[in-house]
Amino acid sequence: MSESPTVDFPGKQRIHIALDVKDIERSVEFYSMLLVCSPSKRRPRYAKFEPKDPSINLALNESSGEQAASRGVSAHFGIQVKSVAEVHQAIERFKASGYETITEEATTCCYAVQDKVWVVDPDGHRWEVFVVLQADVKDELYAQSGCCSPEGSDSPDVVGLSATCGVPQNRPAADPPAS
Repeated sequence: MSESPTVDFPGKQRIHIALDVKDIERSVEFYSMLLVCSPSKRRPRYAKFEPKDPSINLALNESSGEQAASRGVSAHFGIQVKSVAEVHQAIERFKASGYETITEEATTCCYAVQDKVWVVDPDGHRWEVFVVLQADVKDELYAQSGCCSPEGSDSPDVVGLSATCGVPQNRPAADPPAS
């Protein structure tokens, strides 16, 4: 066995995320759309995505509700892009696939000004695609609550927002179009 790696990827490191999912087929459809690539590996109840941009190793493991519940939950995940145009491309891709989105423009979150779009996968994992417009700013909301939320999130007129982080609560009522 060789001591050198058999997998090449950009940079010296990349993030690995393994998610429990209820329906591998629906999740593969969602993550193919989100990451704009097909899985690099498919096995029964398993799929792995390894896009070069963003550089990530994302494994999907189909599991029962009891298995997934015993492992805990996540807050949210994100993909940082380099331009507002890329955020807008993600918005169009999500909408064309039938997913509800929440868009935030010039929002202060985590001590930075960002444009972003939120979407939720079939298992309720929340994802944001965002660009940082200003890297270091005062963020009184984060200092008080430890979490970001869009302007107006306290308003009852804003539908589908989480009480904590301003992201969609659920997938759209209709399933996304079949591919």
